[in-house]
Amino acid sequence: MRTPDDREPEARRSGPAAKAVLTVAEAAGQTRGVALVLHGGRADSYEPVRGRHLSPARMLPFARDLNRQGGPHGLAVWTLRNRYRGWNGEDMSPVQDARWALSRISREHPGAPVYLLGHSMGGLTALCVADDPQVQAVVALAPWLDRTTPVAPVAGRRILIVHGTADRWTSPARSLDFARRADGVAASVDYVALTGAGHFMFRRVALWNALARDFILDAFGADTGADVAGATDSIRSALRGSSPTAGSRLPVVL
Repeated sequence: MRTPDDREPEARRSGPAAKAVLTVAEAAGQTRGVALVLHGGRADSYEPVRGRHLSPARMLPFARDLNRQGGPHGLAVWTLRNRYRGWNGEDMSPVQDARWALSRISREHPGAPVYLLGHSMGGLTALCVADDPQVQAVVALAPWLDRTTPVAPVAGRRILIVHGTADRWTSPARSLDFARRADGVAASVDYVALTGAGHFMFRRVALWNALARDFILDAFGADTGADVAGATDSIRSALRGSSPTAGSRLPVVL
């Protein structure tokens, strides 16, 4: 199911006015929580995002796996395709789109816990909008961060950052710096360094997916009482604790 972008279109310097696209995979039965999936992009571009572009396509397996594992327990999965491919400086175009998506979730599922999953620019976006009152946890995969990325939005949230050590597009060191700055601000912070993995998650893709899925399912189970314990074994083992919400040393190297 698709949810239309009901905002007024904005004409930009480079390319036509565009609309975001929200694709919704409903939960089985009552919706007890919502995962919002956010894709990557570029520093600057007002070119409209198309379904054939690799950044949104890259997140579809993550969304499908979350729906397959969480849907029967009441987890709906909403996948956002941004209006524009770029961050676009002060416009922060994907942040505007994510805020709109969160407002739609709030309208349809008021009070339901929300879990954010983003890659690259989508990871930065997820961390920026984590202050939405319904957001409970964030997974940022190879996020595009710098030393000025604020930690205030993640206050009280559970955070997992996963970054490949061979990433040449975004900085693992800056991700780890953010994790350390957020430690004590967020409810919990976990950082996983994937040895030899690059930015686009081709290498060790099953582990990227398992970490993201299991962290969200574990948070969902803790928040709602959903019986997802059997689906969260890999995250518990990887973070060397009984639960990712218990915190871990920074970083965990896998």
